[in-house]
Amino acid sequence: MNQILFKEQLAPNVYRLRVHAPLIAEERQPGQFVILQLDTEFGERIPLTIADANLAEGSITLIFQAVGKSTKLLAQMQTGEKIANLVGPLGRPTHIAKFGTVVCVGGGIGVAPLYPIAQAMRRAGNRLVVVMGARSRELVILEPEMRALTDDVVVCTDDGSYGRKGLVTEPLRELCAQTPKPDLAVAIGPPLMMKFCAETTRPFGVPTVVSLNTIMIDGTGMCGGCRVTVGGRTKFVCVDGPEFDGHQVDFDQMIQRLGSYREQERLASAGCNLHDEAVRKGLQE
Repeated sequence: MNQILFKEQLAPNVYRLRVHAPLIAEERQPGQFVILQLDTEFGERIPLTIADANLAEGSITLIFQAVGKSTKLLAQMQTGEKIANLVGPLGRPTHIAKFGTVVCVGGGIGVAPLYPIAQAMRRAGNRLVVVMGARSRELVILEPEMRALTDDVVVCTDDGSYGRKGLVTEPLRELCAQTPKPDLAVAIGPPLMMKFCAETTRPFGVPTVVSLNTIMIDGTGMCGGCRVTVGGRTKFVCVDGPEFDGHQVDFDQMIQRLGSYREQERLASAGCNLHDEAVRKGLQE
């Protein structure tokens, strides 16, 4: 259990793992996530969305970006090694139905959790349009997988190195202005990107679902670390979400809370980098 069966690098600092977790693979649904811990005693608990599952292999697919201490340590693990603790599936599944036309918008690493949702929406009989964004061409992930689902794929890059130059909100606005307009938008990515996707669809009255990735510890609603305000009420992302009505989320409060431990994260990541440097120089195992 929890053994890494396959590992590959998709982009700079972005990795895909297949992990042996047959019970989770059987139960997982689009939109759900796991919480993993690399060290049973002192390891940080981090949430990662389940990007795919293979029932025959008994595996789940995790795609992540190495940005902090735990994800950098996870990126160093190799095929055959085991993750100490893996819990899931957690969170409420995505509401999948035949809506009509569904626009799936993914920014950066947010394309990974968007993929199983796009798969399910397509299987439900929806017309699927995918808008993907990244800073540059080398950071675009899962494009072949998305194109296998639909011919309507728009890729945007900030620097114009691939696809359209600009933000994902631009093609989203164009789609909303069409007649008929989309029946649903699903946006997953950095908080600011999701905020402005919701603001883009709001004037057109297009229902918009966002998937929030807040600070999370236990994943069962006991600690309150992941709380957000939705429609003026406190919600816990781990048990009430991770998906919410994007037009009701208080993004400014969420973004402020995400910065609560920025200094601690910086120090932990710096320590991890120092360890890597020592290993490279042969000063430490």
